[in-house]
Amino acid sequence: MGLIGGSFDKALKQADESIHIGAYDRTHIIKRALADGVIDTIIFLIEDALNYEIIIICLQIDESIYIFNSLTSKLKQGQIISDFCSVKIVFSELWNKNRKDGTYIGVHPMTGKEKGGYANSDPLLFENSVFIICDEDKSSHQKEINTYFELVKLSGARITFLSPDIHDIITANVSHIPQLLSVLLVNQADKQRGDISFIDFAGGGFRDMTRIASSDFSVWKSILSNNSDEIINSLREYSAKLNGLILLLEKNDNDAIKELFEKARTAREEIPFNSKGYLECLFDITVFVKDEPGMISKISTVLFKGNINIKDIELLKIREGKGGNFKFYFERESSAKRAKYLIEHEGFTTL
Repeated sequence: MGLIGGSFDKALKQADESIHIGAYDRTHIIKRALADGVIDTIIFLIEDALNYEIIIICLQIDESIYIFNSLTSKLKQGQIISDFCSVKIVFSELWNKNRKDGTYIGVHPMTGKEKGGYANSDPLLFENSVFIICDEDKSSHQKEINTYFELVKLSGARITFLSPDIHDIITANVSHIPQLLSVLLVNQADKQRGDISFIDFAGGGFRDMTRIASSDFSVWKSILSNNSDEIINSLREYSAKLNGLILLLEKNDNDAIKELFEKARTAREEIPFNSKGYLECLFDITVFVKDEPGMISKISTVLFKGNINIKDIELLKIREGKGGNFKFYFERESSAKRAKYLIEHEGFTTL
């Protein structure tokens, strides 16, 4: 019942209060979740999870492995066990080695916050995020798979499939390596010359690049150890590219360095910024909003009356006393075009 487990349960309860949720955690956390109406039953022994149709393990990897091993051999036909960990091969191998009955569905929700714990859980954490599902045996457990999919959809997330090995390679490159590089960047800048601290001069770009450096190592310890092969391979590739860049700088080869910039810019622009980590893009419009009370409410009311659902809102820039640019995201292109028409008809400027 930490950030991920707590947020998932809150999302389910908001979507369908009839879903019965039992949960296991530290006493003070589980009592708070029960008082909040997020769960219905306190599970005092891990083995009691076997009384449920779907078992979801939301712990750090090493702890999840321990519980996964203790439950998989006791599953009954029709039961589902799932983990929400960011490394998948280790669970897939354990399942193939020890399984008896039931269905295993490996999942990685591509979302989160810098601060964990139930206190920071949020029912909207999964909205428009991607659930990577690593299931290699969908055909023989279609009923269970469909049941699980319907549950995930209630959280507001979207689903995509990857094999466990490809998943671990991808996350090493787009998640685990950035975490380590973010730590190194901060440590590189944490210098002093006399009484001058370098990091005092860090601007917005540096903060954006190093936001995840604040992550808790206790979370990352098991990730780094359980995906070490792929992380090391990726680091070696990165190291070779870094050494190559040093050589280009020594040679003052601006043409080659420009190619690196252009390649990176092109690739960066292909990342769907509004995707929150999922592969299917939303459609957006940018609206200039005056710095006056009630302006956002006015836009949302217009869209509500037009029966148009906003999937996400993002503040791009704002100048106090003047206004700012907001991006509104929609699920369908037709909705975005209709929204643009209605908003402009109301007197707003779209960009």
